[in-house]
Amino acid sequence: MSVKSQSVVMARVSAIPSHAKQSPWFYRSLVKRPLDMLLVLLTSPIVVPLVLLLALIVMVDGKNPFYSQKRIGRDGRIFRMWKLRSMVHDADQRLESYLAGNPQARQEWDAAQKLRQDPRVTAFGRLLRASSMDELPQLWNVLTGEMSLVGPRPMMPDQQNLYSGDGYYRLRPGITGFWQTAGRNRTTFAARAWYDDRYERSLSFGSDLAILLRTVSVVLGRTGC
Repeated sequence: MSVKSQSVVMARVSAIPSHAKQSPWFYRSLVKRPLDMLLVLLTSPIVVPLVLLLALIVMVDGKNPFYSQKRIGRDGRIFRMWKLRSMVHDADQRLESYLAGNPQARQEWDAAQKLRQDPRVTAFGRLLRASSMDELPQLWNVLTGEMSLVGPRPMMPDQQNLYSGDGYYRLRPGITGFWQTAGRNRTTFAARAWYDDRYERSLSFGSDLAILLRTVSVVLGRTGC
């Protein structure tokens, strides 16, 4: 993480009002984290064998089946987020080459930080992403307290200059969330701040339950990103 990126994080975290950082909300303070852990532990007998099976399939192509990437967590802390590998090994170089020769794709990437037709994604990786099964290893991040089941989409350090909100920094990033289920394929990256701030203001057991139920619909509809 660069010195400039670190200063951006610290400036935004320090700008959060003290009453916001110490929210007295019962659900946020006392229930959300234990509930995350309980749900992860209850689903682990199913999830762990499934992840191992998917990892073996990814390894058929001779790849390390797991991939980690630095992300910004609550209060600007850096953590490593885990996923099942869905991209080729030279993904960064392939992306730069593709964007350099495709101005329309460059415009799409600059606005949304993702591509509808991503040349880095493998054939099996497309299946993993469409079903959102590539996200399953993030349950480990939930168990260790770096993430939550529901929260803002984890942001990379170099994406902060595109992000204008501050609600993100008061929450643990989520495997799923309001933005992911309400408009993730139809909005720019910058527009995420509106979704994250709105979620942070309305955070409750009811809102998290509604997002989890919408996530089931998104996964079944194969609209993952």
